[in-house]
Amino acid sequence: VQLQASGGGLVQAGGSLRLSCAVSGRTFSSNVMGWFRQAPGKEREFVAAFAWSDGTTYYADSVKGRFTVSRDSAKNTMYLHMNSLKPEDTAIYYCASRPSGRLVVVTSPSLYNYWGQGTQVTVSS
Repeated sequence: VQLQASGGGLVQAGGSLRLSCAVSGRTFSSNVMGWFRQAPGKEREFVAAFAWSDGTTYYADSVKGRFTVSRDSAKNTMYLHMNSLKPEDTAIYYCASRPSGRLVVVTSPSLYNYWGQGTQVTVSS
């Protein structure tokens, strides 16, 4: 599985961005996709998980109500729609994939097998 994240950039607080994660290679409908982020000097943290089979989502409390995951199955692409951005959302954002799992428990980066290269999101105050 190959993942390609894109769409990051510089945005003012309160603004919006949409990140994309293009998926290629050997994939399965049971795959679970994840979004993670890592700020300078901090550990990589969970943002959201998405079940490719039925579109079920699970979000970290810090982004719930502001971020939304969606997909375009025809393009094999997952999106992270980020609204009401805050300076503390500044980080490198990564998409990741694992074969399956319950969304509420696959929140650790160590549980994901495949990773994209990351895209920088910077939110200015």
